[in-house]
Amino acid sequence: MAKLAKFLQGVAGAAGGAGLNVEEVFSTYLYEGTGSAQTITNGIDLDGEGGLLWLKVRDQNRQHWLVDSERDLDDGLSSNETSPYIGYTNRVNSFNTNGFTVGTQEETNANGEDYVSWTFRKAPKFFDVVTYTGNGSSTRNISHNLESTPHFIIVKCTSHSTYWAASHWNQSGTRKVMSLNTTSAVNGTNTYQDGYIHSRNSTTFTAFANNVTDMDAVNASGRTYVAYLFAHNDGDGEFGPTGDQDIIKCGSFSASSAGYVDLGFEPQWFIYKRTDNTSNWAILDAMRGFYSDADGTRFINANTSDAENDSGNIRLTSNGFYHGALNGTWVYIAIRRGPMAVPEDATDVFAMDFRFSSEAQALNPEQQYYSGFPVDMHLNLRRSGGGVYAYSRLQGGSNFLRTSTTDAEVSSTTNQFGSNEGLYPLGFTNTEDTTTLGHMFRRAPNFFDAVAYTGTGSTMTINHNLGVTPEMIWTKRRDSTGSWLVYHSATGLNKYLFLNSTAAVGSSGNYYAVSDTTFGAPFVNSGGTFISYLFASVDGVSKVGSYTGDGTTGRVIDCGFSSGARFVLIKVTSHTGDWWVFDTERGITTSVAYGLRLNDTAAEVPSGSPTQDYHDRIDPSSSGFIVNHTSAIGVNESGKDYIFYAIA
Repeated sequence: MAKLAKFLQGVAGAAGGAGLNVEEVFSTYLYEGTGSAQTITNGIDLDGEGGLLWLKVRDQNRQHWLVDSERDLDDGLSSNETSPYIGYTNRVNSFNTNGFTVGTQEETNANGEDYVSWTFRKAPKFFDVVTYTGNGSSTRNISHNLESTPHFIIVKCTSHSTYWAASHWNQSGTRKVMSLNTTSAVNGTNTYQDGYIHSRNSTTFTAFANNVTDMDAVNASGRTYVAYLFAHNDGDGEFGPTGDQDIIKCGSFSASSAGYVDLGFEPQWFIYKRTDNTSNWAILDAMRGFYSDADGTRFINANTSDAENDSGNIRLTSNGFYHGALNGTWVYIAIRRGPMAVPEDATDVFAMDFRFSSEAQALNPEQQYYSGFPVDMHLNLRRSGGGVYAYSRLQGGSNFLRTSTTDAEVSSTTNQFGSNEGLYPLGFTNTEDTTTLGHMFRRAPNFFDAVAYTGTGSTMTINHNLGVTPEMIWTKRRDSTGSWLVYHSATGLNKYLFLNSTAAVGSSGNYYAVSDTTFGAPFVNSGGTFISYLFASVDGVSKVGSYTGDGTTGRVIDCGFSSGARFVLIKVTSHTGDWWVFDTERGITTSVAYGLRLNDTAAEVPSGSPTQDYHDRIDPSSSGFIVNHTSAIGVNESGKDYIFYAIA
């Protein structure tokens, strides 16, 4: 979007209209190096708006690489080193209106190596980049355009070797000055930690240069500097469709014992550091693996050249994070998960692809399924038999549950969600069954959400980020056996269904409440781990609904679509019956519709030489889909009640 449009959007946000969405100002994008120049498209306008690009190879011990819009792209910085790198070509070639282009050097694009990129776009109340030349004074006021008081400031000299001064102002107003390239605590013996970034407000911050050595200065006369400024939203953010949501928090917590921190949102990017003792600056993000369970969470240290590793200290919650008993006081920056915009096109949030399709292979030889967006939930349909496997990003790695059983979660070490464009399971080969179909969902407002929680043994109200009241919820215990309990708005809170069963609707349902921000947990077993999937209707994108069968053929179920349904799930609720899944990839035509059952491990039907009863249960319709009555397995039998979920 052009600068003028962004300006007008920001004005609208300030006036109570729509504001910028987090996906427009921040991105974590993973890519594999090619050894030749490649363009990364992440949707961030670095060319027109400016900002910071931070790159790190994940699988090698190699330096970080930071470039920004206020300096030449050939002049890089490394957060783990003190030296500036002047005139280093072919690392970052250009900033683009929707991403960036990397060159041929190993810091940013070595052939076959895995990289992470973090992009911070300049935007009021989020992030700013400022350059200045030092004048040696003790109270140098530097202007900025953050339009709010910066709570985290990083300053680095770009003309000489110096420490990275990192000043964190926690929520009680205390200044915290450390070095980004060391493990040192705030109250260490090195003079650079004594507070050389002083007061700050919504227009300036003060750089101090009295009685400091060359390695410590943030305002030495004649030297050049860059400052990266991070905002803190505290109920005063101007982001999202309503222009009043927060997207960044800079805070602190005491970790003498384990506990939860409420951010008011679920984070997608997180950096934290102990202030009263030595520790690394650990960076987590949801693309590489920031899970609801600590096991397997991936981190990169900003102050070292080390390859990424895993940690068990921090895990996600739907409205913040949980930390273990880490001891001491810690500071952090957290950025909200996106997207924040309600989807207008179903292809932006739902995709289907056969395993190792040509599209996926073109992206990467190890790419298993192509979606065109980061996948948050994956239903793996085994067409020849074996059932449907449900994976989610929150569960971590390739851990999965079978929809047809009460079995506990099956653990795996491969990371299935390490791609911005689909599913990228490390360790798989393209000799796998290419007939397996992937149904891929992205979490998005009003469409779909996933929530992981741990039971307390008593009644629980669970926060969610769907943005509207869910119309259907599936919940499954992960660490032990248990049925998939389903809530559907058509049957109500006092009724229940089991996804793994053909049973008709039962009474005394466990979901005791649903709202646009919470739901009553159906299972609360103390210490038990659970996953819930929440679904809702979005005009022209998805439809959660119901109907009563009339015993006819050719009955149109109008979902408000314009080009028909690509995915349909149907279950009879008044009688026993299967959970039938149909989709256009396997075929929904006027003569045949291939169906799989979520509650069964059988192969899809029709197969072999099926009868007409199996052939013609549903047909295509531009507004949704058509249901037919057949003598054996109908989805429109007279007087029977049905629920459905459809995606355009």
